Amino acid sequence: MRDIQGNILDIYTGKWIRGALRFNAGGIVSVREKEHTEDVCIIPGLIDAHIHIESSMLTPSQFARIAVTHGTIATVSDPHEIANVCGIEGVRYMQQDAKDAGMKFYFGAPSCVPATSFETAGAVIDIEHLEQLLSDPEILYLSEMMNYPGVLNQDTLVMQKLDLAKKYNKPIDGHAPGLKGDEAAAYISSGISTDHECYTLEEALDKIRYGMKIIIREGSAARNFEALHSLISSHPDKVMLCSDDKHPDELLHGHINKLLARAVEKGHDPITVLRCATLNPFRHYRLNVGMLQPGDPADFIVVDNLKDFKVQQTWVNGDLKFDKGTVCIPRRESTIINQFKCDLKNPSDFIYKSDTTSIHVIGAVDGQLITHARKFEIPIKDNIVESDISRDIIKIAVINRYNDSVPAISFIQGIG
Repeated sequence: MRDIQGNILDIYTGKWIRGALRFNAGGIVSVREKEHTEDVCIIPGLIDAHIHIESSMLTPSQFARIAVTHGTIATVSDPHEIANVCGIEGVRYMQQDAKDAGMKFYFGAPSCVPATSFETAGAVIDIEHLEQLLSDPEILYLSEMMNYPGVLNQDTLVMQKLDLAKKYNKPIDGHAPGLKGDEAAAYISSGISTDHECYTLEEALDKIRYGMKIIIREGSAARNFEALHSLISSHPDKVMLCSDDKHPDELLHGHINKLLARAVEKGHDPITVLRCATLNPFRHYRLNVGMLQPGDPADFIVVDNLKDFKVQQTWVNGDLKFDKGTVCIPRRESTIINQFKCDLKNPSDFIYKSDTTSIHVIGAVDGQLITHARKFEIPIKDNIVESDISRDIIKIAVINRYNDSVPAISFIQGIG
C-alpha cells in the first residue's frame, strides 16, 4: 500500500482535494483530506485519442519509455500502417509487443487495408479478418473509415464493415477531411462517431451539429490546433486531443502535455482542457484507465502545475513508470516483422519523360495532409522533365516495396 500527497483533482466535479491518495497495484483505495501536504498537482494520466504508433518509428514498448516522461498513460492506437504492410499478423504483433510495456495501448481494427482501391498494399484485411479482430475483447473499436465515398455510396463491403462494428458494440472512428453539409450528415448517420481530420472550424462545427465528436490533431505532419482550439471552450464534451503521427524527434520534447499547455496559454480553463485529454476519451472508448476515483486503476501523474504541465511522476496500475527525470521502464528487445522485396535503384530509374511541356504538380500545404492539384509549363530537353528549383517544383517518387517494379514519378511544390 502506498500514499502520495498533494492537491488531488476530481476530474468529474473539477474540485481539488488537498490530501493523500492511497493506492496499490489493485487500484485506488481512498482519497482523503489532509492539511499539510506536498504542493503538487495529482491528476489523471493523459490519453492520446488517436495515434499510429508506427509513425514514431518505435515499437509500442519503446514508445512507452518516452511517452510516460510526458504523462501519457494510454493511447487509442490505430495499427493501420503495419496492417497495410503485414496484414492481421501486424496487428497481432502490435498487441503482443504492447503487453506489459509500461503504459496502456488500446488498439482498433483497421477498416481500410488497403487504404484505397488505387493502392498497391502488402496485405488485405477482409471481412473475415475484421470479424476476428472485432470479436477480440482487446480490440476496442473500428479504426478510421477512410473510404468516405464508399460510405456515402453505401458500398456493400464498406457497409458490412460498419455493421460488424455495430454487431460487437464498438465505436467507429471516422476520416473525412472537408466533408460538410448533407454529405457529413449521411456519413455520420452511418454510425461513425469521431473525426480527427477537420482542418477548418466551419467543418468541425458542422460535424458536431450532426452528432460527431472532434479529435483535435496536432502531430508531426498535420497540425490543426490553431484552427480548432476554440472548440475546447465552446463544445467541451465533444472534443478529444490526439497526435495521429508523432515522429521520434518531436516525441522526445513533448506529447499531449505540450498541447495542454498551449491550450491553457490560449485562455482555456485548465480543467476543461484536461478533460479533453482524460475523461472524454475514457468515456467514448470505454477505456480501462483510472480517473482518480476509489476503485479505479491507479493511473495518474504528478505535475508542478496546470500551466506548463511539467511531469514529475507517472504511475500506471500503481507502478511508478517515470520519476523526476528517470524512466522506470526497462528497455527490452523486440522481434521485428517486415515485408520488403525491393532491389537497389539507379539514377536512371528516376527519369521522367514527357512529350508535352505541361505537367501536373502536387501542391503541398504546410501543416496539412490535404494537397492541391496544379499545372505548370516546364522546360523539357529530349523529352526529359527535370525539377525546377527556382519555382520549388521538385521530383517525388513512390517505390513499390513489395515487388521490384518501376518507381512512380511525379512533381510536388511546397516542400521548399
